[in-house]
Amino acid sequence: MFSGIVEETGSIVGITHKKNLCVLDIQAQNAGKGTKQGDSVSVNGVCLTVTKVLKKVLSFDLMLETLEKTSLGQLSKGDKVNLERALKMSDRISGHFVTGHVDDMGTVKKIITDTNYTEIQISLKVNLMKYIVAKGSVSLDGVSLTIGDVRKRDFSVYLIPFTLEVTNLGLKQKGDKVNVETDILAKYILSKGIYSESPYAYKKE
Repeated sequence: MFSGIVEETGSIVGITHKKNLCVLDIQAQNAGKGTKQGDSVSVNGVCLTVTKVLKKVLSFDLMLETLEKTSLGQLSKGDKVNLERALKMSDRISGHFVTGHVDDMGTVKKIITDTNYTEIQISLKVNLMKYIVAKGSVSLDGVSLTIGDVRKRDFSVYLIPFTLEVTNLGLKQKGDKVNVETDILAKYILSKGIYSESPYAYKKE
C-alpha cells in the first residue's frame, strides 16, 4: 500500500529482456535506503517486488501482464521513474490510499501552461471514467493528485511547481502514456451500489 507521495525520481540504468519477462534496474537514492530483497516499491504507480539490491541499484522482474497493461514496457535506459516505498503503519497518509494495481493506461491529451500554472488533460477509457469525480483522487504514474474538471472521456489535473520538480510528470508530453489507478474507495462504493445500481451504472440512487 502506498500514499501517492513520490519520494524521488530514479533513473533506469538497465533493461534486460527475456521471454515473457523483463528485468528492470533502477538507480535510487532515498528509495533505496533500507530497502531489501522482497520489499514492495511503487515504480510509476506500479507495485513491484525488489528482486535484488546492489548498492544504490534496485532490480525488479516485470511479468508479461505488467508489460502489457502498464507503461513500464515502454521505458528506455535513462528514463526517469517515480519511486515510493511501501507505507509503514506509523506514516501519515498525506495523499490517498494507492495499491499500485494499475487500472489502465491513460493518454496525455493536452498540456496547458502559464505562469505558475500547469494543467494536464488525461483521456481514459469510458468504463473507468465512472470512478473519476471532481475533487476526488487519482494516481497518475504513482502521484496522488486531486481531480479537477471532468468531461465524458477525459479529465484535468493541476500541478504545483513542487510536483513538477520532484516527479516525472513535468517531463510528460502530448500523447505520452501514464499509469492510472482510480480511487479504491470509489470502486468499493460503486460495487456496493451506494451511488449506483450496479458497478457499471452511472445513475445515482
